[in-house]
Amino acid sequence: MIDELFIRDLGVIAEATLPLGPGFTAVTGETGAGKTMVVTALGLLLGDRADAGTVRQGQPQSFVQGRWVIDPASAVADRVRDAGGDLDGPELILGRSVSSEGRSRAMVGGRGAPASVLGDLRNDLVVVHGQSDQVRLRSAAAQRDALDRFAGPELAAMLGDYQHAFHRWQANQVDLDRLITERDLRAREADELRAALTEIETVAPQPGEDAELGERAERLGNLEELRLAAEQARQLVSAEDNPDNAPDVVALLEAARRALDRVAAHDVALPPLVAAISNAGFVVADIAAELSSYLAGLDADGARELEIVQERRAELGILARKYPGGLEEAIGFLDSGSARLLELDSDSDRIEQLSAEAEADRKLVTDLAAALTALRRAAAVQLGVRVTAELGALAMPDAVLLVEIEAGPEFSVTGIDLVRLLLQPHAGAEPRALARGASGGELSRVMLAIEVVINATDPVPTFVFDEIDAGVGGAAAIEIGRRLARLAETAQVIVVTHLAQVAAFAGNHLSVVKDSDGSVTASSVRQLLGDDRAAEMARLLSGLPDSKSGLEHARELLDLAQSHSRLSKK
Repeated sequence: MIDELFIRDLGVIAEATLPLGPGFTAVTGETGAGKTMVVTALGLLLGDRADAGTVRQGQPQSFVQGRWVIDPASAVADRVRDAGGDLDGPELILGRSVSSEGRSRAMVGGRGAPASVLGDLRNDLVVVHGQSDQVRLRSAAAQRDALDRFAGPELAAMLGDYQHAFHRWQANQVDLDRLITERDLRAREADELRAALTEIETVAPQPGEDAELGERAERLGNLEELRLAAEQARQLVSAEDNPDNAPDVVALLEAARRALDRVAAHDVALPPLVAAISNAGFVVADIAAELSSYLAGLDADGARELEIVQERRAELGILARKYPGGLEEAIGFLDSGSARLLELDSDSDRIEQLSAEAEADRKLVTDLAAALTALRRAAAVQLGVRVTAELGALAMPDAVLLVEIEAGPEFSVTGIDLVRLLLQPHAGAEPRALARGASGGELSRVMLAIEVVINATDPVPTFVFDEIDAGVGGAAAIEIGRRLARLAETAQVIVVTHLAQVAAFAGNHLSVVKDSDGSVTASSVRQLLGDDRAAEMARLLSGLPDSKSGLEHARELLDLAQSHSRLSKK
């Protein structure tokens, strides 16, 4: 349950703390005082979309905080811990701020968290009903949801199985339809891929081959120049086979070594130089040998080899120009293209497999949908009977609620059932759909009756009703107040109301009080007791909080509510 709600700079509320606690809390106040901001604050704490327009004028941000008392071993506590938050014993604190620019921050158990986490906690903490929910009750989806909630865990489990099969069926069917529709296109793609892969395999390019061939072509294209240069260099280095005995590097180094060697004994500085010249002679001799080897390796038939290289380069160039990434992309395409071709060539097998899977899932969906229908039909009878009994306690003694189930045109994510709630306002009248014929007051009471009945099978710790009594007055309003008080015996109930007949049954009465200094309106919240509560009740009844007759009527209502409370506890 919500133990306390704190609001700052939200709407017209400057700062207020609402002590809530267990049982039935009524929130009243003058029009424009900000009663609705209480529901807005709860909505923010439960993940509603942040609206910068709710920030109090002239303030940088609004802030709301709620203190809940929950079971530390509950699913809510586990979700809080998953989000990085924690509890203080059984106490959970949720917070939300909204800046005037529209930015929002959420706090869960003392840690920052996405607002979506608040939304995850919503269904396990609070059910909020406002006038928009009364309108929503007219929709087929809301009526089906109400029936499913009443049907309980058995239907919820089966609906989960159905939805799993339904989504799988739909996914397989989409893939199957795509394969069949694109069969010709995919066949053409396979033919084009096969031709491209055959061309690459025929050319059989190797990584780095184009660069290597470029180097060979450069060498072969300058073969004669290379031979002449190498021969000249070899002759200059070592001319031992030169008939003219022209001086060369090897001979010159040997002459230098002998010249120094003759006098080396006379100076200790010369032997190292003699050794260095001797080593240089060895190095130059090696170079001469390598030049001879290089000359021997020059291909005598270089022209033919160059032709072969140029032909190969042309072949590779034609292939490379077909791919933006050149030859490397063509080589890589062998793997990716082969994988894609394998996928396309297996279309027939895939179509056959998907057809079998889709048909099996269609049959499973059909069977599960039929089981859902059976559960819904059984629950529909009970829901109608129990809500009808509740309507009798809400000053609609002759009203009957009927739950009608028809087969829809096709399967959906919730089955094949179309659920309609029909209201027969009195005996002999034609039942009419809530979507078309129910008044606002009737909708208010039907919605309350449904929530009371559903709470018996799908309990919720806290109910929040925003003017559920709209369009209701007199005896009907008293019965709504009485029923809310009974609901509050097993759940926390918070009601924003403008009717004294409803507020009288609350064990905790809060008043949103409006003050004005001529420019800025601010509201605060007071807990009403004794004469203050009687005065507020009189204001709700007649608009005259100081009226003697109004005060008498207010005290009479409070006595009636207290008598009901005493009787219900016996």
